[in-house]
Amino acid sequence: MHNGKESFEKVLDTVSRIETEVSRHMIGQREIIRQVIMCILAGGNVLLEGMPGLGKTRLVNILGKVMGLEFSRIQFTPDLMPADVTGTSIVDRKESGEGMFRFQPGPIFSNIVLADEINRATPKTQSAMLQAMQERTVTVANTTYKLPAPFFVLATQNPIEMEGTYPLPEAQMDRFLFKLNVPSPDFNELKEIILLTTTNREETVETVTNADEILQIQRVSKEIPIAEPVLDYAIRLVMATRPDHEASPEPVKKYVRYGSSPRGAQAVISTARIRALLSGRYNVSFEDIQTVVYPSLRHRIFVNFDAVSEDITSDMIIDGITKDVKTYQ
Repeated sequence: MHNGKESFEKVLDTVSRIETEVSRHMIGQREIIRQVIMCILAGGNVLLEGMPGLGKTRLVNILGKVMGLEFSRIQFTPDLMPADVTGTSIVDRKESGEGMFRFQPGPIFSNIVLADEINRATPKTQSAMLQAMQERTVTVANTTYKLPAPFFVLATQNPIEMEGTYPLPEAQMDRFLFKLNVPSPDFNELKEIILLTTTNREETVETVTNADEILQIQRVSKEIPIAEPVLDYAIRLVMATRPDHEASPEPVKKYVRYGSSPRGAQAVISTARIRALLSGRYNVSFEDIQTVVYPSLRHRIFVNFDAVSEDITSDMIIDGITKDVKTYQ
């Protein structure tokens, strides 16, 4: 650790202030807020799935303001072209009448990019996001441009509308660190939302950090130690999602077409470190692993036709794996 305890406590303080300030402007959704913050501090992209009107866009907007980051929103539609996302080269005419090509950056050149209803765009446009999400760069007309740091994509999709949508390919799903299911509000939360949004009360969002500090938190989190038994447990959980792995539980062999890639293990470890940080600990626990395994793996487990016909979800598969795989071998 750079300056040991001091820098760790400063990071802890900033992280808790981010969480407190975001929660002040969002009713309920505490677990979702925490998981989105965990993902951002781990430097990853998030896929939010939920019905329209649950505050997904608002959450991203508030996060941008609280973190002092530049924020842009792209509404994905079937006619959206890759250049609408990445930007394009335009001809700049000089006074002499001579034309020069100049790159006009698209909305992807931002710290936080909200990809709204990402599954509405064609695969061609979705793939324009792939390079940005994985390599943090954009290539236009043989020139590669670096995206600002930090850079995150928060994508949303509606789980029930199938018409006019293009399911995200497996390779793209794998680029999301977390997939979060946004729940509908309960009675009290809905009442609070109505009171907050239908009155003249205009609350200002306080900026508590900035891009440099977030990059620093990302560096500090990578230094949080993880004991070998905890690391081994995380790896065994990920291995157990694969139907061809001899130690996999029976339901995995029966219902899973294919399991998690190595990126799933990376997601579990990097976000478990952030969860330890959010809990004020300087070590990763078994409980951290058990909590982050759901959002890290649910979109990396692809179930077969038998599972679909019997209403078996990837979360149910993970339930079985966490019961089956012991913390110590």
